[in-house]
Amino acid sequence: MDLFRPSRTMSLGGNYYGLVIVDDYSRFTWTFFIATKDETYHAFKRFVKVIQNGKDCNISSIKSNHGGEFQNEKFDRFYSKLGINHNFLAPRTPQQNGVVERKNWSLEELARTMLNETELPKYFWADVVSTTCYVLNRVLTRPMLKKTPYELFKGRKPSVSHLKVFGCKCFILNNGKDNLGKFDSKSDEGIFLSYSLHGHAYRTFNKRTKLVEESMHITFDETKQNM
Repeated sequence: MDLFRPSRTMSLGGNYYGLVIVDDYSRFTWTFFIATKDETYHAFKRFVKVIQNGKDCNISSIKSNHGGEFQNEKFDRFYSKLGINHNFLAPRTPQQNGVVERKNWSLEELARTMLNETELPKYFWADVVSTTCYVLNRVLTRPMLKKTPYELFKGRKPSVSHLKVFGCKCFILNNGKDNLGKFDSKSDEGIFLSYSLHGHAYRTFNKRTKLVEESMHITFDETKQNM
């Protein structure tokens, strides 16, 4: 795992850092966004609970640098309690953690390209990184195993039919959230940002309300990008 700060710009959710965790075997990747480095411990603790409950197994070891966000009393007590072996990199040798370093580079470069292409504000960076991670888990193939990270980790082939063009124009159905008049529009124009991690829904930026929403009732216009 590794922590990176891709931008000085605060994301829409008020975050500045991205915590990236990569499963060594499948290369399945998770990204968590936090406001300060101090939140790294709590993000990792939540991650461990999700993995243990979802996969019915324990994490045996992790690898990280000597950053204070990873090497502290809270982490040490947590590792000891769960029997997790913590492997540290040698000082000034990031290549020893090449798996997550390469993943960070891929996420940042692709996110930068997508932001520049759509000309969206930089405060969307967390959504772009999240979308990039989501897609890479489903389309990259491990050369020797000839399977995607999703298939190796989940045990089934991923569906890609629901993938949409990042930043495209979309129309969000107003399902009674507001008191609509007889002649008011039944949908709001929005910008497609990412995929919900908690269900089969899309995350969009509603241009009218200026809020990020999750919904399944969306019509996409992938021929047009929002500038």
